[in-house]
Amino acid sequence: MNLTKYEQETIINFNAGDKDASIYTRDKAVMRKLDALVIAFPNMYRLDKATDYDKCYLVEKKCITYRKPRRLSEEQREQARQRIDEINYARKNG
Repeated sequence: MNLTKYEQETIINFNAGDKDASIYTRDKAVMRKLDALVIAFPNMYRLDKATDYDKCYLVEKKCITYRKPRRLSEEQREQARQRIDEINYARKNG
């Protein structure tokens, strides 16, 4: 079953009374990331339900984070550009 981009949703649901959050997703990329976390951290990430086109996971709420956007100075941006250029050069000229 092919889903449209709009149908490939991910919903994170939790409340103050529970220690776990549920993550429902139809997005294959999110499923791959969460499946890897289930394998690597089975005490924190668990697969709850799965069908051919969606999965539901249970995770500890502490795994859900909110982050501020990263702000780089122009000097930091230039240093990052130079590092990427060096990496690309090394790969090209192996």
